[in-house]
Amino acid sequence: MTKRSAVFGEVVSANEQYAGDFGDKGKLALPPARRFAILTCMDARLDPAKYAGLAEGDAHVIRNAGGRASDDAIRSLVISHKLLGTNEWFVIHHSDCGMQLFTNEVIGDLLVDNLETAQFDGKTWSNPKHGGGSVAGKFIHWHTIVDNPRSVVEDVERIRSHPLVPRHIPIYGFIYDVKTGLLNEVAEATAVGKAIRSAET
Repeated sequence: MTKRSAVFGEVVSANEQYAGDFGDKGKLALPPARRFAILTCMDARLDPAKYAGLAEGDAHVIRNAGGRASDDAIRSLVISHKLLGTNEWFVIHHSDCGMQLFTNEVIGDLLVDNLETAQFDGKTWSNPKHGGGSVAGKFIHWHTIVDNPRSVVEDVERIRSHPLVPRHIPIYGFIYDVKTGLLNEVAEATAVGKAIRSAET
């Protein structure tokens, strides 16, 4: 029998408790009740349900490293609108993001050397082990961040200009502050993402 980790047991136990008090949540509709979607970072310090006041069934939350408008993120947003009726989107990056701590070249070189978890000393990344890496990391665009507000604008621009995104959907840009919990609007991003025409035209 495969040995299970402590984390595995904790997750299964927590789920059993959650399911035991599930109530009427099984009756929630498939489309999000509040008809909006959030694209945000996978960072464990971010809890969109809390910072955006969400309950189960309220909204779609799409997460990836950096909250970037990757092809797959846009795929999810298009499905969110086309098949499930969302009509407003939020792009939310955050302060102190790990995607600001490396470049495509840095992670590519680390992966060529070794696939295990790297170490960061506050300035540079290094591998504690060597060997067994892969050059495949050199062929991935990692969507790293240099300037946080600029990255929000770029992502909103990319979504706004995508041929599968209706022009009547407003797209708002924000940066979540991990020190205060506040959402700070990036005015330039929201301006770029404004609805260009109404849904009826």
